[in-house]
Amino acid sequence: MYLDEIEGSPTLELVNLVLQKQAKGEKILSLAIGEPSFDTPKEIVEAAYNSMLNGKTHYTSSYGIPEVREAIRKKVLRRNGINAEVDNTIFVTTKLAVYASLQAVSQEPYEALIPDPGYFYSEPVILSGGKPVYYRLGENFSLDMDEVKRKVGNKTKAVVLNTPANPTGKVLGKEELRELYDFCCEKGIYIVSDEAYEDLVYEKSHFSIGSLEHKPEYVISLFSLSKSYAMTGWRAGYVVASQRVVHLINKFLENTLTCFPPFIQYASAYALNHGDSFIEKFKQEFFKRRHLLMDSVGRIDGLKLSTIEGAFYAFPRYKVKMGSVEFAKRLLERHGVAVLPGSSFGPSGEGHIRISFSGSEESIDQGIKKLGVFLSDAT
Repeated sequence: MYLDEIEGSPTLELVNLVLQKQAKGEKILSLAIGEPSFDTPKEIVEAAYNSMLNGKTHYTSSYGIPEVREAIRKKVLRRNGINAEVDNTIFVTTKLAVYASLQAVSQEPYEALIPDPGYFYSEPVILSGGKPVYYRLGENFSLDMDEVKRKVGNKTKAVVLNTPANPTGKVLGKEELRELYDFCCEKGIYIVSDEAYEDLVYEKSHFSIGSLEHKPEYVISLFSLSKSYAMTGWRAGYVVASQRVVHLINKFLENTLTCFPPFIQYASAYALNHGDSFIEKFKQEFFKRRHLLMDSVGRIDGLKLSTIEGAFYAFPRYKVKMGSVEFAKRLLERHGVAVLPGSSFGPSGEGHIRISFSGSEESIDQGIKKLGVFLSDAT
């Protein structure tokens, strides 16, 4: 596998345009970036700082320090219903965990099913020697099991799952996840479950598919501290999986990163053990911003939006006849509003744009108003 086989991202192209405009002093209303506008809570920062002062600046095990692995074990049992031992845990940032997990599930050319529309999973599949196969989501971005069954072949080793979902904001329910789990177990297929937005659910309850197992076997559960605790720059996350998969991910880390900074791990352990109040505070803020966005988008005739159930994204379909990349570029050039083109998230994303409501209420309000003007002028 060669890196030059990975196609350039239209998303990064748009981000570069935004940066160029900002460098020229132009004001850009960004509804594109998926990052909380809040700072990391002071107590978490202090946990990292104090650990550094106490000499926690040396190599650690590639699996993670004992404190963070124990915090992970307790947290997934308490909040996710996943019955895991410490040996089923490993500390690794979630984006890298997608790639490392895919490396672990197959030692030969393979296929992995990825959601369409969905997050950028095709690249890590390709980088790990696999072939991405899209499975189209159903009505209102639900899980279509008939579609999944049609796409599974002899080389299928994994089905990638994301709930709450980026970019759609969809939260999958227990029964549809159970159907997927039963099918994958029967076929001997791994489920890579990306649950980075687990704490941002507004009208349903988050259900972890890993809780269906007596002990981790076929489900590889991926979690992140980035969104729950406003820790995007810390690159903090973790995997809960079978001991075999965890061992293979550890081999990958031993021969690449060696380990993650210990002070980040101590801060993460603090967040997992003591951070529920931070989660609730951030969730309430996002709930208000979600209401503002849905209300504002609902006033625009040229957009159709499904209910946002989780995460902090809207993925509306627009009515004008224009490709989503061109749509995003024109909106940026003419009105200084940045959104992401839906085609970046898979073939079924064409005709949509992704709007993030992770920024301030002011930027959401102004950005959606300008989006409405753009659509009015385009029709």
